[in-house]
Amino acid sequence: MGAHWTDMRAAAVAADEAGFDGVWTWDHLRDPEGDPAGVPECLTTLAALAEATKRVSLGSLVLNVSNRHPGLLANMAATLQQISGGRFIVGLGAGGGRRTPYAREQEGLGLSVEADPVRAERVAEAAQILRRLWAGDPSSFAGRHYSLDRPSGYLRCDPAPPIVIGGFGPRMAAIAGKYGDGFNTQARHSQLAELAG
Repeated sequence: MGAHWTDMRAAAVAADEAGFDGVWTWDHLRDPEGDPAGVPECLTTLAALAEATKRVSLGSLVLNVSNRHPGLLANMAATLQQISGGRFIVGLGAGGGRRTPYAREQEGLGLSVEADPVRAERVAEAAQILRRLWAGDPSSFAGRHYSLDRPSGYLRCDPAPPIVIGGFGPRMAAIAGKYGDGFNTQARHSQLAELAG
């Protein structure tokens, strides 16, 4: 969590040169352990790494939809896709729940940490909005949490980055199956076969 930019850059360049497939970083606003070094912002870091590397894929583990409106996130991701030459993978998730140490990073900024079902609905809507804006769909969108009013002129990207939904249970796995291109969960999850099915 408390890595410095110079160390992150050196590690990414080494991974790129060694033939690794991807470099990923997290989307947190602060270290839950309170490390005073802080945490570099995810998308800014990945954009800089896109310039520092040549071939490795770059991904987010995972972008908390509560921290950025999907319209803003769509434009940021499309920009990163351009900078990276199509190497960006959007990891998208609901953020830490109320009983996790990550809730404090949102609460500290006055952002509410909603119940799990509400946060999951936000992920589903955000994924839909990202795809619509990247494709240049000019029609309006009215969800329970987000809306688009006759969107046009937003930055498009070709190809659109894959969306990998992060989560731990069947609700998020279902959202990944419906709106994502992949599902990111723990490799040793006790119900991995059911979640993947």
